[in-house]
Amino acid sequence: MKTTRKATLQDLPQLAELFDQYRIFYHKDSDIPAAENFLKDRIENKDSEIFIAENNGKLVGFVQLYPIFSSTRMKRYWLLNDLYVNENYRGKGFSKELIEESKDLAKSTDACGVLLETGKSNDIGNKLYPSCGFEIYDEVNFYEWTNKD
Repeated sequence: MKTTRKATLQDLPQLAELFDQYRIFYHKDSDIPAAENFLKDRIENKDSEIFIAENNGKLVGFVQLYPIFSSTRMKRYWLLNDLYVNENYRGKGFSKELIEESKDLAKSTDACGVLLETGKSNDIGNKLYPSCGFEIYDEVNFYEWTNKD
């Protein structure tokens, strides 16, 4: 049976493994203890909202959203920063369920919406997000400054 729900501290062992897989996908070194500490801090400090997808009691995916704010709209936005489903469970609707949890969070917190960024080469994401009602916003340039220290 597949379900989605909000992550709890009890989910940390499995969630940290998934988060580690996600980081490896983005060419970072594996570090499960650091992943567990990072996620524990997010949950305990309420810095983010994390929803998990389960299949027969096994965690198979997650989405993590961070609150940001729009000054002009004077409301919260949710930044969908991380979305990951284990490769053995892709194509089974877990990503869409996690995205629906994200949209429900925006509605329940009276946020103006959910923002996300994905690479131009992410073919799967660039098909998935529009199919879930997201519109590409190409009226602005996206810039990044990275602290090299």
